[in-house]
Amino acid sequence: MSRYRVGQPFIYAAISLFSLLCVLPMLLVVMISFSSEASIRQHGYRFIPGTFSLAAYRLLFNDSDMLIRSYGISIFVTVAGTLLAVAITAMAAFTLSNPAVKYRYGLAMFFFFTMIFNGGIVPWYMICRELGLNDNMLALLVPNLLFNAFNLFLVRNFMNALPAALIESAKIDGANDMTIAFRIIFPLCKPVLATVALFYGLAYWNDWWNAIMLVDNEKLYPVQYLLFKLQSDIRMLTEMQGASGSGGIMPAESVKMATAVVTIGPVVLMYPFLQRYFVKGLIVGSVKG
Repeated sequence: MSRYRVGQPFIYAAISLFSLLCVLPMLLVVMISFSSEASIRQHGYRFIPGTFSLAAYRLLFNDSDMLIRSYGISIFVTVAGTLLAVAITAMAAFTLSNPAVKYRYGLAMFFFFTMIFNGGIVPWYMICRELGLNDNMLALLVPNLLFNAFNLFLVRNFMNALPAALIESAKIDGANDMTIAFRIIFPLCKPVLATVALFYGLAYWNDWWNAIMLVDNEKLYPVQYLLFKLQSDIRMLTEMQGASGSGGIMPAESVKMATAVVTIGPVVLMYPFLQRYFVKGLIVGSVKG
């Protein structure tokens, strides 16, 4: 016990140093976002801005109504998509882990096949168009909704690790599969469901691919695609200025960092609520079953 107390300050110091190393890159991103483009080109990336500037944020919030609308779309798609995806994944995993399902191993192989092979972009695009996933909210929701096989097997393996006596006892008491799933199994699977919820939430929040492929209406742009499009426009203008030798400097680098600051907020806010479940759900779900 005394040895532990002697080594405790060193443990705290090591953890504090590691935490500082994790925070420093984020702090650097924030500082660069408030630096002028000229000072970035002259001095490179610095923790203390050579010249303080809000040009990057003024450019991002130039059309604040559109940015707020895009933020709202991304939040709605992330929340709705995550809830639906977790529900579908949980129900599918319960089916694959239920001994009463006769062909569950064949179904598992069917889902596993999708982790190795896919049809490619063209068939994916044609199917989405045939299903009417074009210029609507469903185009941002459905393609990521059905279905991530890795998350499915993570949840299934977690369920396989639960005692089989729970299901047997419930069936003896007259419970059906719906009651067993929603009243017994799913509450016990909070760690792994929180883990896959984080995965789905990050995927929905960071998604811009569905927007660039399936959405033409600017009013439906999610925030990631809107900022991606803005960065592309700034890069093109910067190249045109360099080729023509015209004056003025577009804040290309500072806009990149400001974009990261603007978009990272919901992710930082979401993780602390799921942190206590994350490690347990990931480890148990990956090694059991």
